[in-house]
Amino acid sequence: MGDRDEEEELQMALRMSLHGSPPAQPEPKRSKPPSPAGESPEAEARRKQPVAPPVTVAPPAAVAPPAAVVVPPPSQPTAVVAEQPSAPEDVKVESESTVVPMEDVKEAEVELEVDVGEEEKGEELHPELAEKLWLMVFGSGVSKAVLAQWSNQGIRFSSDPETAMGLVQHEGGPCGVLATVQAYVLKYLLFFSDNLGNPEVSDPSFALGQRRFYQSSFAARDDFSSLTEDGKTRALVHAMVEILFLCGTGKRAVVAFIGGVIREVSGLDNNQQKVDAALEGISVESAIDFQKVLRIITFTSRKDAFNMLLANIPLFRSRLGAMLFLISSLLSRGLDCIQADRDDPSQPLVTAPFGHASQEIVNLLLCGEAVPNVFDGKMDLGGGMSLKGIPSDVEVGFLTLLESLNLCKVGQYLKCPKWPIWVVGSESHYTVLFALNPNVQEENELEERESKIRRAFDAQDQSGGGGFIAVEGFQQVLRDTDITFPSDKLDDLCNAGVIVWSEFWQALLQLDKRAGGMKDPTGLMGKKQFTIYHFNGIAKSVLNGSGNTGGSTPIQRPRICKLNVSVPPRWTQDEYLADVVSSSASGSKNDSVLSLAPPVQTACQHAPLVDCIRTRWPRAACSWSGDVPSIV
Repeated sequence: MGDRDEEEELQMALRMSLHGSPPAQPEPKRSKPPSPAGESPEAEARRKQPVAPPVTVAPPAAVAPPAAVVVPPPSQPTAVVAEQPSAPEDVKVESESTVVPMEDVKEAEVELEVDVGEEEKGEELHPELAEKLWLMVFGSGVSKAVLAQWSNQGIRFSSDPETAMGLVQHEGGPCGVLATVQAYVLKYLLFFSDNLGNPEVSDPSFALGQRRFYQSSFAARDDFSSLTEDGKTRALVHAMVEILFLCGTGKRAVVAFIGGVIREVSGLDNNQQKVDAALEGISVESAIDFQKVLRIITFTSRKDAFNMLLANIPLFRSRLGAMLFLISSLLSRGLDCIQADRDDPSQPLVTAPFGHASQEIVNLLLCGEAVPNVFDGKMDLGGGMSLKGIPSDVEVGFLTLLESLNLCKVGQYLKCPKWPIWVVGSESHYTVLFALNPNVQEENELEERESKIRRAFDAQDQSGGGGFIAVEGFQQVLRDTDITFPSDKLDDLCNAGVIVWSEFWQALLQLDKRAGGMKDPTGLMGKKQFTIYHFNGIAKSVLNGSGNTGGSTPIQRPRICKLNVSVPPRWTQDEYLADVVSSSASGSKNDSVLSLAPPVQTACQHAPLVDCIRTRWPRAACSWSGDVPSIV
């Protein structure tokens, strides 16, 4: 045995001499993992270093970085705590404040060698970063009531079968976070239900192919009670991953968690009570508390982020879940970038006195930037000053009651998202509107026809937008658009030598669609009809029983409402002005005064939500059964 030990030591010394002396710091990345049969010399050298930069963690036998030990589910590859060279300074993965005691490093290595992890140790927040984060979110004078709202709101699904797809809100304030996450969850439940097992389904290239598939006659199902707990959990995790990488410009996601609580989870449901118990006694009431309990891990792989969040979803279901996800989003974007996005960075993101999520928070989760406005692009104010709006198209959109009150203007990026899902804002609350069929956003046949004819007419308009063309140009328009007028009508239009758009349009409205006109033989005049759903996550007390009888107990239940929507065709401003019945004398503001379009039915129902819907579909008529849909 002695000779064998000496031989092994000699071989080890020979290997070390071939590799050279161990470096003062380990290499930032490893090209291959050490042999599972035993610990390599590099691992032994690394264990002797008091501080080590983060590295990519290889499969189970690999040595973890001291700064953060991530233990994924046993069946998945080990998560990555990756160095991001281009990351903003406030969320750099490397930090001098992440010194881990030697005994913790050794313990972590043992955990990985036996594939068992009791805790994951992420990077601590530097005190200055914690202070900056706290002031950015809550400001310097936050009340205990507001902190209580944000410290007692988990990201949990409703237990009610009718609203099983919805996240429940018990506290006021975090609704902006919950509603936006809810919108992304619905995207995956409705349109990616067959791909929830793919940890990289949130990748934009995958979503593009799925959207093309659904731009047909396919529609999602509304049988929400049939959703499985596993499917809902995976949809939630996909939503979280997509938002965090959106905030991180597609390159990284920072996950914030409570140190000592995150761990390897063998089952998703039976560990919630343990996580909730572990959080008892933990309070987050100051920047110092932030610094003490918060830990962060940075991911550059969607798959690794998905696996980590899926394994530890009970933490985000806990009472600190909404706050942790907001912090994760802010750190993924970078605090310096957040402040640069805002028009007034001196104000806290959680607004006083009621603790509501600001529009900047909602926009951050929708478009990846904490801009304060909802119009498209930037608004130049002159003198080098501008206001920032939504920079590009988005996956899920936004509508607001404030637009119906002429207090703001929502741009097309938010009104026409890639998927038919919208966060709906009121003066004090956020809810969600969604459709099962993406076709609700498409123009109907007559609207498309009108657009095509107008483009052809404008191409021949030599008046600089005056709305009239010569006879020669008119003949070209008729050829380009396959319009066939009776000879007498054609002579009437051409008698004056020029054709005015308003007269041409009136003639088209009387010409049958089969001859290229706009007259609809069905009598619907291009009316669009569809179904849309509204979800309000605020839990409302209802009796759990067949009636107000003894023994019935009140339960908390969110609300969902199914609305039938009928939308007349959208005409251009010229047609509207030509055909409108003058209301100047009466001062009427009725939007249904277009003479040749079907009027809004008097039997339609009204609620503030309908005003929001009409900012997207003008003159829409809505009806529903049961309680009035509430956006507060």
